[in-house]
Amino acid sequence: MKKKKLFPSILATSLSLGVVTSAALADETSPTVPTTLNIKPPAFFIGNGQDKQNYYVDKIQLNSIKPVPGFESATILHGIHNGAGYWIEVPKNWNGKLVLYAHGYRGEGPALTVSAPPVRTELLQEGYAWAASSYSTNSYDVESGVKDTHALNGLFRNLVGNPTRTYIMGHSMGGHITGVYAEQYGDVDAAMPMCGVMGDSELFDFFTDYGLVSQSLTGTNKDQQQFVADDNYFQAKVPEMELKLGNGLTKDPVTGSYVFKSLTEAGQKLEKVTENLSGGKRPLFDFSYKHAFDDFLLQRMPTNPAYNQATGNVINNTDSVYQLDDNPALSPEEVALNNNVLRITNDPNGRHKNGLAAIPAVTGDLKVPTMSLHTLGDLYVPFSMEEIYAKRTAEKGKSNLLVTRAIRGIGHCEFTNQEQINAFNDLVDWSEKGKKPEGDNVLDPKAVADPYFGTRFTSQLRPYDPLYKR
Repeated sequence: MKKKKLFPSILATSLSLGVVTSAALADETSPTVPTTLNIKPPAFFIGNGQDKQNYYVDKIQLNSIKPVPGFESATILHGIHNGAGYWIEVPKNWNGKLVLYAHGYRGEGPALTVSAPPVRTELLQEGYAWAASSYSTNSYDVESGVKDTHALNGLFRNLVGNPTRTYIMGHSMGGHITGVYAEQYGDVDAAMPMCGVMGDSELFDFFTDYGLVSQSLTGTNKDQQQFVADDNYFQAKVPEMELKLGNGLTKDPVTGSYVFKSLTEAGQKLEKVTENLSGGKRPLFDFSYKHAFDDFLLQRMPTNPAYNQATGNVINNTDSVYQLDDNPALSPEEVALNNNVLRITNDPNGRHKNGLAAIPAVTGDLKVPTMSLHTLGDLYVPFSMEEIYAKRTAEKGKSNLLVTRAIRGIGHCEFTNQEQINAFNDLVDWSEKGKKPEGDNVLDPKAVADPYFGTRFTSQLRPYDPLYKR
């Protein structure tokens, strides 16, 4: 299914301005903090996918890797292994340690491409080798990402030698891959998922919740609500909801995203429901929602509830609770809203193919020290992913192996290099010296709601942050 013409979004920002370019969980890199935002259209979770045999490694892109200035003496290896392209770089002053990098969602096209870690230069400066795979598929195929990265880990040992320590990091879908890899395999010493889909299929439930609640708040009864979305939904139903929720659309002067002009009473209720679903009351949510994501999320209603990889529907909103305020007790109005939202039950076997699940669960059964980063205002892969991850880890009795850090940004994977390398160095010290680093308590609603939450590990406040001083 194709959606209506899509508008620019905060999720894809100009590299020249230093924010992570994130084409719907795509290739993420993150230099410095921007002074403004210049938005470009992202790609999305749609399409019919590709048969695995139709994928091919883009050899022009594979051969395009160049040395980092100042590190021309580093050994660069690139090639194809088990249907996936790879890049390996080993500095002359190699410290014996390896960093595996897992990239994010690439869309549904057949061309497979490789990405270097955003902190490539910083890793080389500190003597680390790194390796990255294109994976042998695109689409939201975490299974292939995990297996192909594992295969690359073995290939590195054959081509270069056995590292003394091995670490894994990844962004977005690559964060999902990182979390699963560290739980499934025993050949890494620590893991760092960033802006990750750490709630696995809960992300897709969130998209569905937004669409169904929007339908309910704009007057569509439960028995008339649409799931799954199709062309008519995006061409007719969505514009109708844009009027009823936000008096139509306007281009935001700060982000360049197309957003609701002004929230109606129904739109204000939707905003509060979204805040509670995406991580609760917290800094930057209101700005992020109104200036970047309100209409964007209206476009996320699933067109393929198997997301091209699972064998059946992965959506399950039967446990979703829609709240219009901060009081956990449901008011009569909230009871009526919850009763008027269509409930979807997932196929219990739909997540799995052969062996590892196509969209595997991140269970929280941690085996190694794990540092997880997330921006507070991200509503594409919302901050609630970290809360779900922390809860699952606590339930497994593994909280001693998880540190979570909140970053004061609104873009998806909008981290500075400094924020990333600081976290990585702290993770390495934890793994090698045994001292657990500090983090943020994402399971304390009072702490998360504090206006200064996220300042401890944010290297530089963004210009849109209310705490930013010009």
